[in-house]
Amino acid sequence: MMDLSATFIICFVMSLQCTFPGAAPCPPVSSPNITEFVCSSPTLSDFPSGFPKQIRTISVEFTNISIISVDALQALPHLRELHLSNNKLKTLPSSLFRDLPELTALDLTGNLLKDLPPRIFRNNSALEQLSLKENQLTLLRPSWFQALRSLKILDLSNNKLKEVPDLCFEKLEQLTDLDLSHNFLRTLSAPIFEGLPLLTGLNLEVNQLQSIADETFHAIPELKFLFLQNNSLDKLPAKVFEPLKLLEMLDISHNRLSSLAPPFSGQVSEPGLDLSGNPWVCDCRMHTLINWAKNNSVSLYSMKEMICSSPKDLEGRVVTSLSESEFSSC
Repeated sequence: MMDLSATFIICFVMSLQCTFPGAAPCPPVSSPNITEFVCSSPTLSDFPSGFPKQIRTISVEFTNISIISVDALQALPHLRELHLSNNKLKTLPSSLFRDLPELTALDLTGNLLKDLPPRIFRNNSALEQLSLKENQLTLLRPSWFQALRSLKILDLSNNKLKEVPDLCFEKLEQLTDLDLSHNFLRTLSAPIFEGLPLLTGLNLEVNQLQSIADETFHAIPELKFLFLQNNSLDKLPAKVFEPLKLLEMLDISHNRLSSLAPPFSGQVSEPGLDLSGNPWVCDCRMHTLINWAKNNSVSLYSMKEMICSSPKDLEGRVVTSLSESEFSSC
């Protein structure tokens, strides 16, 4: 998405090399012809200043910067990409991005942010990609997203989120990809994805999900990829996936499911389904599920890890290896 592979020190500004030991690392360049500034230096502790008005890309990553002043990005009307990943940022001024009307990509990955000012993105209606992953966010504020009507990609993975407020994303009408993986979410409520009519990818893997409300996915009929693996789901509403007519991949592996009704109708065209790593009861319900998968050209992934947990005489058997007569009665 917006990640930069910067595992070594880079310090380059267009055709001008930055200075190293004995001078301030990565000094800003005031020439109006400079449109890109890239600096990754672990010795840098002060955010660069004096960017020219024509600058279009700023990448200051993998540094020791912990503070950015409110005026650090003042009056940069043509800035389109801002990459601030893997620094030591703990807080951000509420008006930091106020003068960036053309900003389309913002990467704050891998900092120490626990919270953000309520209206920090109020002037960034052009933003299309936002990454806040690998921080320490414990809550989401709906006000962060109120002005982001152009946002297409939102990455909130690897934080400490325990819940998502209802209607939190309702203004994100252009959003296509949402990543909430590697958090501590326990439930999904019905209004949680309201306002996301174009969402095609939703990642919820590695949370602590125990329940999903019946109508959770009604608001996102365009969804094609849904990842729910590595949670604590022991049951699912019978028709929870029914609205997802365009679904191409559903991963519910490594949960606590012992049975599952056919998750979607035959209207879905040859979807992929991963059921591995669950404690399946190999009875008539599982037989129904396997027959449904065969009859609807469903691709079952990791079939060798679809193991019977019970009854006792079938424990450890691969589900798809069983003959029709071997499935126990209900």
